[in-house]
Amino acid sequence: MFEARHTMDAPTAMSADNDTSGGASGSSWFASRHQPDADTSPGAPTATEQGSPAQATAPPGTESDLEKATPTEEKPALPTPWSTPAQVPTVPARVPSAYPLVPVHRSFPHQDILQPPSPDAVRIRRTMAEIAPVAGKVTSYFYALLFVRHPHLRPLFPAAMEAQRDRLLRALLTAAEHIDNAPVLVEYLQSLGRGHRKYGTRAEHYPAVGECLIGALSKYASASWDTETEAAWVRAYTRISQVMIDAAATDELRAPAWWYAQVVSHDLRTPDVAVVTVRPDQPYPFLAGQYTSLETPWWPRIWRHYSFASAPRSDGLLSFHVRAVPAGWVSNALVRRARPGDIIRLGPPTGSMTVDHTTDSGLLCLGGGTGIAPIKALVEDLAEHGARRSVEVFYGARTDNDLYDIDTMLRLQQSHPWLSVRAVVDQRARLQLPDAVRAYGPWHEYDAYLSGPPGMIRSGVDTLRSLGIPSERIRHDSVEELVQ
Repeated sequence: MFEARHTMDAPTAMSADNDTSGGASGSSWFASRHQPDADTSPGAPTATEQGSPAQATAPPGTESDLEKATPTEEKPALPTPWSTPAQVPTVPARVPSAYPLVPVHRSFPHQDILQPPSPDAVRIRRTMAEIAPVAGKVTSYFYALLFVRHPHLRPLFPAAMEAQRDRLLRALLTAAEHIDNAPVLVEYLQSLGRGHRKYGTRAEHYPAVGECLIGALSKYASASWDTETEAAWVRAYTRISQVMIDAAATDELRAPAWWYAQVVSHDLRTPDVAVVTVRPDQPYPFLAGQYTSLETPWWPRIWRHYSFASAPRSDGLLSFHVRAVPAGWVSNALVRRARPGDIIRLGPPTGSMTVDHTTDSGLLCLGGGTGIAPIKALVEDLAEHGARRSVEVFYGARTDNDLYDIDTMLRLQQSHPWLSVRAVVDQRARLQLPDAVRAYGPWHEYDAYLSGPPGMIRSGVDTLRSLGIPSERIRHDSVEELVQ
């Protein structure tokens, strides 16, 4: 029911076809637990797998290790109510904005160290510190409780649980840890609440999750667990769930829970990278630099995140750069199976890596691998706004072959004198991408944008900070800022 992800929201297991969330008002969604834990004696129901310690997910356009869960066999295409192209209506030639989109620029800092944590925050963090060494067990027990006590929720989850086993619990803990940081917490939860509409999450599902969260935490944090700690978690979860429910109810009034989209072109750039272009069945407003979640008909209820590879277009088409990763279910389906005419589903757009057009600061953009997709979109967005701001793009790749979109970037450079594109190839460069940035500059008056693998983003942020770019001017969508 909760997502944890690259911009703070990755797909979770909770999913359904077209249910929408309600806007229930709420005080406490569950009472303090006064019932025994689920039976753990021999023969009792247990989780289907043993979880592993939670880990941050990868950025849009990639799949993390958790997403690389290898199925025992390739499942055949599963028929769904939306599997035929004929069911996708034609999109108007120009797609208007269905509702206003306001870019949000936030660096998602940690709780201000000058403010002492609240008593609830102290208790919650003490719990989290205790369960950290056994996070996998906590996750497995959480799902065991959820499916044993609330079996009607099991069909909402993918048949195979490997890829998202840690995400729901991790997102809950992430949100609870930042219970004192209202600006970060509310924005994070509102995004999650809107995104969870595509899974069919409803207001009445939240009490069950809260109940099982308390059950799992109380079992594995026994040393620090007491009445006051349980009350702190109840208050935290009540706040968390209500923000998400309210955001979903508001979003329901202005946008669908998901969109159908028909594949109109499939361009295989390398054996492992494809540019997939789709036509949504109705207006799909988004901002350059954002990303969306995507589900294929071959793996129902499994969603992955991909950045938009262009600024909004007058024809309404959307493009994604997809790299097939080993055992990546969705990425391999998109690269190796998808063909024009196929139908996929899209979640709502999200992400804060957008351009502030009210300033004239230069842009320093670092894109690694398929992370060049949102960087390209940002450049197109600036061009459409008639900007003459200096834009410096560093395009990183392991090999020359991985520079699959370099021709496009060079054509943009030829058309726009304010744009400079530099390729940094690991195999023949003396410096890695972040270090290569040091050879140019100065950058202290630039806004920085990073997109690519988590390791590149981490090292890139460190490099940019050391070069004098303040944190609030470094933009990327990554959950790691919250959970590092």
